[in-house]
Amino acid sequence: MKKVQHYINGQFIDSECGEFFDNFNPATAELIAKVAQGREPEVDAAVAAAKAALTGEWGQMKLNDRIALMYEIANEMDRRFDDFLEAECLDTGKPYSIARHIDIPRGAANFKVFADTMKSVADEAYRMDTPDGKIAMNYSMRQPKGVIGVISPWNLPLLLMTWKVGPALACGNTVVVKPSQVTPTTTSLLGEVMTKVGLPKGAYNVVQGRGSITGNLLTAHQDIDALTFTGETKTGETIMKACSNGVRDISLELGGKNPAIIFEDCDMDKAIFETARSVFANSGQVCLGTERVYVQRPIFDEFVSRLKDAGQKLKVGVHNDESVDMGPVVSAAHRDKVLEFYDIAKKEGANVILGGGAPKMEGALKDGFWVEPTIWTGLPETATVVKEEVFGPCCHIAPFDTEEEVIKMANDTKYGLASTVFTENLDKAHRVASKIDSGIVWVNSWFLRDLRTPFGGMKGSGIGREGGHHSLEFYTELKNICIKM
Repeated sequence: MKKVQHYINGQFIDSECGEFFDNFNPATAELIAKVAQGREPEVDAAVAAAKAALTGEWGQMKLNDRIALMYEIANEMDRRFDDFLEAECLDTGKPYSIARHIDIPRGAANFKVFADTMKSVADEAYRMDTPDGKIAMNYSMRQPKGVIGVISPWNLPLLLMTWKVGPALACGNTVVVKPSQVTPTTTSLLGEVMTKVGLPKGAYNVVQGRGSITGNLLTAHQDIDALTFTGETKTGETIMKACSNGVRDISLELGGKNPAIIFEDCDMDKAIFETARSVFANSGQVCLGTERVYVQRPIFDEFVSRLKDAGQKLKVGVHNDESVDMGPVVSAAHRDKVLEFYDIAKKEGANVILGGGAPKMEGALKDGFWVEPTIWTGLPETATVVKEEVFGPCCHIAPFDTEEEVIKMANDTKYGLASTVFTENLDKAHRVASKIDSGIVWVNSWFLRDLRTPFGGMKGSGIGREGGHHSLEFYTELKNICIKM
C-alpha cells in the first residue's frame, strides 16, 4: 500500500504517533494510499524548520540564485510531468484531458512567472526638501514576510498550491503547506522535486492531515507570520478569526456563485462552448465556474436546448481514458452534498432539463463518486440552488429582458468571485463588466488567465489580490527608509 508522508526540513517522515488515514480513488472508491495524520509535533517541527531557514542558507541566498532555483523547480516538474499527471488524476478523478492542459503546466509555470516578477519589481524613491533647508531621500524596499502557512484546496490541488508557494518562495519566504486530506499526493511529490534541485532544508515543508486537526493547529501557530487559504467561505471566516490572534496577515480566496450573462446579440456558438466549459469542467469543481446563467428572453429557448445538447455529449469516465470529458467528484462526502442539492432543487419545483441525479456506472466504477451533469430552469431567484454554492456540474438558467434587470440579478448574491458576459457589442461589454461585483469578469471567454493580473474576490468571496506584482503586497513587507542628507 502506497504511503504519503510529511515533508519536513528536507526529509520525508511519518507522524510521531504513527497515525494514518485513507485516501480513495474517486472513480472506484478503492483505497489507493495511507496518508500520515499530522498533529502538534509535526506542525511544530515544520514551523520550526521554516523559521530556522529564514536565517540559514535559504535566507542568505542572493536574489539571482533564488530566481534560478525557481526555474530549476519548474523544469524538474516538467521532467516529471507524467508522475504529477497520474498522481493528480488519481487523487481527484479528473481526466487526463483536463489536467494535462491546465493543472500540471500551470503548476510548473507558477514558479517561473513569479521568479520573473521578482526580477522586474521596481522600488520607489523620492527626494524631499526638509524644513531646515536641507534635503532627504526616501526609498522603499521589500523583505520577506517570514513563515507562510499555505492551506490548499482539493479541486485544483497542484495548481492552486503552487500559485501560493511559487510567489512565497520567490519573495524569499519559507512555507508550511497543509494540502487537502483528499488530495495529498502532488504536494508531497513536490517535496521530491525540492530535494532533487537542492532547495535548502526548511524552505518548503508539508504537513499532511485533516483540516479539523492539522489545519487548526497551523492557523493557530504564532510562528506563522501570514496565512493564505483557498476554500469555502465558512472555513475562511474561521481562519480569519484565528489569524486575528497575533494580527497575522491573511489572503483568502473563497466561495462563489458566479453568473453568466448571455445577451441576444451574442455569438451563440461561442456562448454555448464557453458556458458548457464553465459549468461542467472538472465536474463543476472550479471556484470560477458558472452556476447561474441569465439569458436574454428572445434566445432563451435556443440557448437552453443547445446547452442541454452540449451536456448530453459529455463522456463520463475514468481519468486515463483519453476520450473522457468528465470524471467523478472528489469524494463520497462531496458527492452526497451535491446530490442533496439536486434533491432540494426538485423539491423546490425546478424544471430538470438535464441530469439531476447520479449516473449508473458498471463494473469497477459502480461504487465511484459520480454525479450527472445537470441543468435546471423555472426556479425563483430565492431558490436554494440559485443562492448557495453547489460546487458540482450544474447550473440554473433564467431569462431576463433588460440590461439593468440582469445586472441587478447577477449582483444579488453574497459572493463576488467571477462572472462572464457574452455580447458582440463592445460598448455594452465595457458597460456591463464595470457594473458587476466580481473580482474578475470575462467577456466572450472563460478561464482565460494572464498570471500577471490581479486575482481575488469581492464580498464573501475573499480578501486580497494575488497575481504578478499584486502578490508582492501579501508575500512581502514593504518598508520606507528615509535618509537626511
